[in-house]
Amino acid sequence: MKPFITLAQAMTPDGAELTLHRRDSDFFLRVNREPLMATNAVESEKCMARLACAGWPPHKPTRVLVGGLGLGFTLRQVLESAGKNVTVQVAELVPEIVAWNRRFLADVNGRLLDDPRVQVSIKDVFSFLQPAPLRPYDAILLDVDNGATALVQRDNARLYGQTGLALLKRALKPGGRAVFWSATPDRTFAKQLTQAGFAIEIVAAKAHAQAKRAAHTLFVAENPRLDH
Repeated sequence: MKPFITLAQAMTPDGAELTLHRRDSDFFLRVNREPLMATNAVESEKCMARLACAGWPPHKPTRVLVGGLGLGFTLRQVLESAGKNVTVQVAELVPEIVAWNRRFLADVNGRLLDDPRVQVSIKDVFSFLQPAPLRPYDAILLDVDNGATALVQRDNARLYGQTGLALLKRALKPGGRAVFWSATPDRTFAKQLTQAGFAIEIVAAKAHAQAKRAAHTLFVAENPRLDH
């Protein structure tokens, strides 16, 4: 087996070490030397986007917010699923992640950052949403951490709390969906989503398309329509 090659490293605002590695044709992102994501295990990220965009009429103008760029697979699936009339805003806290996508992952998903449908902001999602106008988004996808309880970046906790969920609900159009990636099936968070006024669906997601078992959990939170 070929060795891992370290391509780059950076520090998060919380002081965690992020490193990007390559082995053969695959890329791996680690935080404090622990695996975070990899290009050979992206099915759950793609599933997030398919769930968010499901049922949209063809050619419908849509607006999507992607929280957390990662390795770009959620962004790619949104662009493929939503079509030419989508506008995708990406909020990424760590500027190096954006730079690494452009430099090292250009042949994976990095060139999508120059797609005219894509707008990138170097900002955490919570701060991005605070000044947002009322109900601009058809979908919000949140892969900013490992979930509501398995946090890597401590400041992300506010996104999963009462204030953060209220911001998300305010930013979604009636019938719009927020999809959360989670490393665990977090029943407490599911209850919080319901209490915040969302209709929720919990979806078990595989890391690999051919995997026999689901490894992750996706929470699909729909903002009720005004006539309900």
